[in-house]
Amino acid sequence: MANSASISPSRATHPVDEKLPTGKLAALGLQHVLVMYAGAVAVPLIVGRALKLSPEQVAMLISADLFCCGIVTLIQSLGATQWFGIRLPVMMGVTFASVAPMVAMANNTPGAVGAQLIFGAIIGAGVISMLIAPLVSRMLRFFPPVVTGTIIAVIGISLMRIGINWIFGNPFGPTAPSIVNPEHAKWLADATAAAGAALPAAPKGLALVATVPNPKYADLTGFGIASLVLVSILLIAKLAKGFVANISVLLGIVIGGVVAAAMGLMNFDKVGKAAWVDVVLPFQFGLPVFDPILILTMTLVMIESTGMFLALGEMTDRKVDRAALTRGLRTDGLGTLIGGIFNTFPYTSFSQNVGLVAVTGVRSRFVCVAGGIILIVLGVLPKMAALIESLPTFVLGGAGLVMFGMVAATGIRILGGVDFKNNRFNALVVAISIGIGMIPLIAPNFKQWMPHNLHPLIESGILLASVSAVLLNLFFNGAKADDEAVKRAAAQADTH
Repeated sequence: MANSASISPSRATHPVDEKLPTGKLAALGLQHVLVMYAGAVAVPLIVGRALKLSPEQVAMLISADLFCCGIVTLIQSLGATQWFGIRLPVMMGVTFASVAPMVAMANNTPGAVGAQLIFGAIIGAGVISMLIAPLVSRMLRFFPPVVTGTIIAVIGISLMRIGINWIFGNPFGPTAPSIVNPEHAKWLADATAAAGAALPAAPKGLALVATVPNPKYADLTGFGIASLVLVSILLIAKLAKGFVANISVLLGIVIGGVVAAAMGLMNFDKVGKAAWVDVVLPFQFGLPVFDPILILTMTLVMIESTGMFLALGEMTDRKVDRAALTRGLRTDGLGTLIGGIFNTFPYTSFSQNVGLVAVTGVRSRFVCVAGGIILIVLGVLPKMAALIESLPTFVLGGAGLVMFGMVAATGIRILGGVDFKNNRFNALVVAISIGIGMIPLIAPNFKQWMPHNLHPLIESGILLASVSAVLLNLFFNGAKADDEAVKRAAAQADTH
């Protein structure tokens, strides 16, 4: 892949602090936005529907989310005072780890009241996260290369599920592998209507079993366009030079989008209906309600950024020390506080974009600053946001395989610098932690008999793998800082 040095006029400036020409920044920033867009709008869609909000209210959540994504990205990548901003190429988005507890809150209390509870929990979690950031950053010595390499590899492997589902269709909902037989559904509806009052009330949660293959799942047309996107990215990355090679992912997505539009697979109805300008205002659902248990739950699911920051430090060859990690984690808390105020959700570094940094080799944080500005514009221009939202997910899926695979490859490169020959315990740390991290992917219902309060903590394979790797390394190797091992791992991760 192309390295950022190929577009750098000076060797004196670190690639992270390199300021590229405006046109290149805009194109590279748009590439980051396209990569994260599907994930960014997914959470407000899921939570908004769980709250049973109107389509207009859900659209408002999406605009608010994009606006806040941009604001927090600017703070994180550009920096704000000595207290906030890790100053790395970070795009901030809503953490998927927070979806499950928010949906649970929404199911228990739908409507505006449920929204007030959710946003109260988010605001409380943001404040707590800012306060405990210095304590979390002191745990750096518990993250030697054998731990960070394992975590980053699991992040990439876990993300693969997202990219694959983008291509073939989400395994839940309208594009599930199986659907209810329409004849059976019609019979039940007709029987219910005919019986009228004589039919006892249906038990809560009654549903027909999905037994008929869904023709929308793994549609060959979508698969073909995703393959075209993937092949386009590979050809551009191999044959193109300099800047064009660096935007191979963006160009691949554009090619896929053009083909999808030409085949009539893109729906522009939302673009026509969307307003040109909309202002994002705070507390649209009323003042937040603060519940201590909900706040604690939301705080516990917000510790996943540590691995992302360490991964970016390895990729960009800029050491993430305790002070930098504190600034990054504190900004996560600030972003979450801002999100709660502006009717949106908890923010962490978006792992999809970490993969894009690895693919392109462009390490300038100002690319993400440009991406943040674009997100703010999309947040206040709903028509532009709707245009990007019209991209089919299978177009993004072809790019997802490249990006998410590169995250896993970075973890493998870091592990390549770990001493497995003289320390047999390191292999156990990696093997067991990856296995534990796969549990939520392979057996997502493993938690069904466990207390529901534990579910938010154990349904993230990344979190499980992180805890496992830290504890096993502590058990086998202790918590001694090994600067030489860190340097070797950084050298491995920086090899493209």
